[in-house]
Amino acid sequence: MSVITSTACSRALGDELRRLRETCTDLGGAHMAVRLGWHPSKVTNIEKGKARASEIDLVQFLTMCGKDIDFFEDFRRRYRYAFDEYVVQVHEDLRAVVFAESTAKMMTSYTQLSLPGLVQTSEYADALYRLGGFVAEERIPNLVRIRTDRQAILRRIGGPTCLFYIHELALRQRVGDDQIMEDQYARLLFESHAIRIVPADVVVPSAGCVLWEYDKVLPVAFSESDLGSLLVQDPGAIARTRLLFNHLEQVALDAGQSRTKLAEYVSPPREEFDGRGPRLA
Repeated sequence: MSVITSTACSRALGDELRRLRETCTDLGGAHMAVRLGWHPSKVTNIEKGKARASEIDLVQFLTMCGKDIDFFEDFRRRYRYAFDEYVVQVHEDLRAVVFAESTAKMMTSYTQLSLPGLVQTSEYADALYRLGGFVAEERIPNLVRIRTDRQAILRRIGGPTCLFYIHELALRQRVGDDQIMEDQYARLLFESHAIRIVPADVVVPSAGCVLWEYDKVLPVAFSESDLGSLLVQDPGAIARTRLLFNHLEQVALDAGQSRTKLAEYVSPPREEFDGRGPRLA
């Protein structure tokens, strides 16, 4: 076992080990260490993602939890790069993302052509998945449920302080029918205290990203594309992400202006909406 700087992925996988111990055994962390012949702090450090477990450590731990070789091989595959500063994941594996998101103290995000998942209505999310064409239809309901379940952190006591920078171009993207768009605009207005709109005529050379910040561990930057997701803890990349958000703070509308802009989109739609601006009556 080697002690190392934790990452979003190592903490998520460490937490997965903790949950396995709690659900598959009747052992506390200290008793698990005794059974394995480890120092008491070893279980704690591994479960918090602060230390990299060796393959032998993982075999011993997972065997104690009653897991077989197939489970071990899958976990080892995911654990292999968990401590890297850059980790690429497929979209289906959301465990590290959800854990990083739910344990953050502050979350800042920027989106350009679609709305942040944490403020999407379920109908908007469903329509967005169907428009993309990348997801099998039978999987969409479950993905929408996961997306809406993640939104609980916005209502949780002690949850992260959130700031969403949304480019006006994302507001103009028509996703679904008039009712879906009206409900989505109303949802954004409800969350307007956490939203800053970037005007349509402002050019921002970024496809979008998220910065998660914590009390006692390093920040994590996150971005996603059609091909996969990227979690980054490299200090240089974090510094560049901060520069982006510093720039957005300068060019975005303030809180009152953003709320006024969102209110324009909430207005009843014209009979024919061409998608080129606010849906004014």
